[in-house]
Amino acid sequence: MLLQLSSDQEFFRETTAKFLTEQAPVDVLRRLREDPAGFDAGYWRRGAELGWTSLLVGEEHGGGSISGNGIVDLGIVAHEFGSHAAPGPLVPTNLVAAALSATGSHADLLAGLLDGSQVATWCLGERSRGPLDVGLEIGTDGDDLVLNGVKRPVEAAAQSTHLLVTGATGDGLTQVLVPADTAGVTVTPLHSVDLTRRFAAVSFADVRVSRDQLVGPLAGAREQVERQLHLALVMLNAESVGAMQAAFDMTVQWAFDRYSFGRPLASYQALKHRFADMKSWLEAAHAISDDGAEALAAGDRRAPSLLSAAKAFIGDYGGELMQDAVQLHGGLGVTFEHDVHLYLRRQTVNRAVYGTSSEHRLRLAALAEQRKDAA
Repeated sequence: MLLQLSSDQEFFRETTAKFLTEQAPVDVLRRLREDPAGFDAGYWRRGAELGWTSLLVGEEHGGGSISGNGIVDLGIVAHEFGSHAAPGPLVPTNLVAAALSATGSHADLLAGLLDGSQVATWCLGERSRGPLDVGLEIGTDGDDLVLNGVKRPVEAAAQSTHLLVTGATGDGLTQVLVPADTAGVTVTPLHSVDLTRRFAAVSFADVRVSRDQLVGPLAGAREQVERQLHLALVMLNAESVGAMQAAFDMTVQWAFDRYSFGRPLASYQALKHRFADMKSWLEAAHAISDDGAEALAAGDRRAPSLLSAAKAFIGDYGGELMQDAVQLHGGLGVTFEHDVHLYLRRQTVNRAVYGTSSEHRLRLAALAEQRKDAA
């Protein structure tokens, strides 16, 4: 990150980096490839003790930040997750915790998320739809809410005890907390290129829950949902930039260490030009990711546009940088034994969830049109 960190934030970053280096080295990541969960429960609880799940939760609910700016603090953790290709449901757990804290609901589950004993996830995305284009229906039947539809991809769905589901109620949006073992809920695992992140399709067939399971107002949760999307973008952008930085550093070191015709690869002009392009993409990605996080934390009205611009830019140019990093390693770069693919996998998945680059460019155009109409 390019942000000027306080001494407390730097200590937090160093502690997280050291923990991930010790607990999630690359040999562990490779072993987790065959693990159904993709992470160890004890590892996740220890991470929660470090504060990974409490940064978006108010102090009155048992949370708290490092600097008083929980959004930026969480971006620090996400950046380190990316630079280590670390396992664990960082994004979905924090999104659900933030929603429960903001609405002051479901205190028991929130306590479990804070201490790492439980995992919950947000069911937002739907196939062939933009990030806020919701097709799942949440209807009412007396004191019950009835859910019908399919959400995919949903991170850590099979590992979650509860699902925060966003659906349409008439022209409005509703959010409801559904226990994962509720009748009518079916979780179907999906394949992912990431070694440790697990995704699933979750179908809801006449799923009934009481109105007590609401998280926010019935048919009035759009602002809340948009806020959660923005928080997700902060984490994904920071994580992707962390992965880009790790891959870039690894590739530069390789170019200086590897010799061809008695000269290091880094001394050849053609490769210098490629590294210059990569460095410019990387610095721009750092800057726009950090600006988006700071804008959201400050309540800046530009935050939605900055975050979508960052998601689009990092998705496109992060992919270019990752492919160059692989190719500059030559044949070694495309082997499973080399580590560069760990970061390529992380960035590839991140660019696809919570809206693709194309979808966020469309979102930018819509936001610009809204500002034009309001002027």
